[in-house]
Amino acid sequence: MSVFDYKQRNIIILVSIIVLGCFLLYALSGLFSSILGAIVLFTLFRPLYIFLTEKKKINKSIVALLIIFISIIVIILPFLTLSFMVIGKISEIGSNTLAIQQWQGKIDAIAGSTFSQPHFFENTVQKLGVYATDLFPSILGSAVNIILTLLVMYFLLFFMFVQIREFEAGLLRYAPFREQYAIKFALALRNCTYSNVLGQGIIAIIQGALLANGFWIFGIPDPVFWGIIGAFISFLPVVGAPTLSIPASVVLFAEGHTLKGVLLLAYGLLFIGNIDNVLRMIINRRIANTHPLISVIGVFVGLPLFGILGLVFGPLLLSYFLLLIEIYETNRLAADRLERIRSNDQ
Repeated sequence: MSVFDYKQRNIIILVSIIVLGCFLLYALSGLFSSILGAIVLFTLFRPLYIFLTEKKKINKSIVALLIIFISIIVIILPFLTLSFMVIGKISEIGSNTLAIQQWQGKIDAIAGSTFSQPHFFENTVQKLGVYATDLFPSILGSAVNIILTLLVMYFLLFFMFVQIREFEAGLLRYAPFREQYAIKFALALRNCTYSNVLGQGIIAIIQGALLANGFWIFGIPDPVFWGIIGAFISFLPVVGAPTLSIPASVVLFAEGHTLKGVLLLAYGLLFIGNIDNVLRMIINRRIANTHPLISVIGVFVGLPLFGILGLVFGPLLLSYFLLLIEIYETNRLAADRLERIRSNDQ
């Protein structure tokens, strides 16, 4: 068989691989959240797994199951709890129509005289209702999808941990770049994951706690609920937890507590808003530096694809994409340099 025949066969095989790969990607698109979630959890808990299995000599399967249990308690349950709380709060508000009408009259009167927006309350509630429906899909309506996603994610995570050396060796073997760049990419991927998940998570918890504390001090109802909501919207760029102090201040103004409203507004926008910047500087110095634009664009990419999980997955995907571009550019420059050296030698 001639060299030409071998090349033809290789081209046919390559085309077949690409077509079949595209088909598999399309077929697995519904499980993309599971795959990405398993990668994120593997990156976060890998140091703990290595410590317990190699330092403490604990059985690999037991450690993998322990990590799965920890992740369910720390990560999964808070998201489910938030969804139930939001659904319950919407139902509670819907059943208390008299109180809503009273608040609507007070707030619309202030907004109409101050901002020429006589229907401010009604329009805002409608927009928030649509946004909450999109962000927190009904648990009952998507229960099967949620269970399937979690089962596949933890199935993948279990075997990624139990066969960690084979898994990492396979990643290095099939990586589309040299081993030294693959290791560099893995380190950068770890730093991005820590920055977007751990770093932003710490900021969200602190901001949510401060917001709940402020609401409790100034007498806003359900401070714990609003603190949890503030912690989750801290992942949103530009908006963030401090903006919740604005409608709360309007409520205080409507009740005639002008001083409390001003103090709460200053507490939210100045104190909580600025502590966000301080914490971000400290975390970026200790973990990794994620540019604010990545967070902004990543959230807008992630929310339509993953719902509330897009607050985390969106910036991560964008960070991974930019890392791949950086590695590609490094490989291209290295190849050009090697080509020039060979040309000079000849």
